[in-house]
Amino acid sequence: MLPGLAYFLVFHYGALLGNVIAFKDYIPFDGIWGSHWVGLDNFRRMFEDGEFWDAVLNTLWIAVLQIVFYFPVPLALALLLHSLTRSSIRRFVQSVAYLPHFISWVIVVALFQQVLGDTGMVNSYLGDAGLHTVDIIGNPDAFKPLVVAQVIWKDAGWGTIIFLAALSQVDEQQYEAAAIDGAGPWRRFWHVTLPAIRAVIVLLLIMRLGDILSVGFEQMLLQRDAVGPQAAEIIDTFVYYQGIVGGDYGFAAAGLFKGVVGALLVYAANKVAHRLGEQGVYR
Repeated sequence: MLPGLAYFLVFHYGALLGNVIAFKDYIPFDGIWGSHWVGLDNFRRMFEDGEFWDAVLNTLWIAVLQIVFYFPVPLALALLLHSLTRSSIRRFVQSVAYLPHFISWVIVVALFQQVLGDTGMVNSYLGDAGLHTVDIIGNPDAFKPLVVAQVIWKDAGWGTIIFLAALSQVDEQQYEAAAIDGAGPWRRFWHVTLPAIRAVIVLLLIMRLGDILSVGFEQMLLQRDAVGPQAAEIIDTFVYYQGIVGGDYGFAAAGLFKGVVGALLVYAANKVAHRLGEQGVYR
């Protein structure tokens, strides 16, 4: 456990000390502690910047679309895999579904461009057939549904792991008893499967809410130029372009803002889970 513990201590908990940059006029040559303290000035500048609120709005839209359309997909896929009786077929489908998770976002975006881009495979077929071509990759209006589809294709299989583990703990005798009592597939799912994995669903949903403002930095950065910042700018890319590229490191306040919002959402969602009788992330 020591290598994993060291990783989190250094790159996660230790890195939290860098949040002090959000309260300073940070100059790399002076270092974190040598830079001038400005208090909440960076937050004031950030909240007065219209581009920041555009990035927040884009982030929220993409996050909501991911929760509504992506979150149920791993559960549905896990139920489908769990229903397969032959273990060889189940392992094959699992392997195929897991594989995209290990492909980098650079390759994933390139694949989608080769298929759906202006000169991609789909438009080539449409052009050869004499039909009107559509550049989905470069269309700002189609960008948000597109990135959700990319996430589903890449990570839906990987997201089934926890659901499959929860489904494996369901007593098969409960299904048999329900079937004997006349319960069909939908009734067995509603009265046996869903109550058995409800705690896992609530736990994962709370964790997803805590990470709601992180919707994929690499994925957005790789496609931002194709559709423009109005459609693809999120909080992470805003910090990158304003802070790293533009040299205004005070906009690291946006990262701290994102973390605080995520923590508050986890706390509130956990309270709601307790009121509904679930354990949540913590008691």
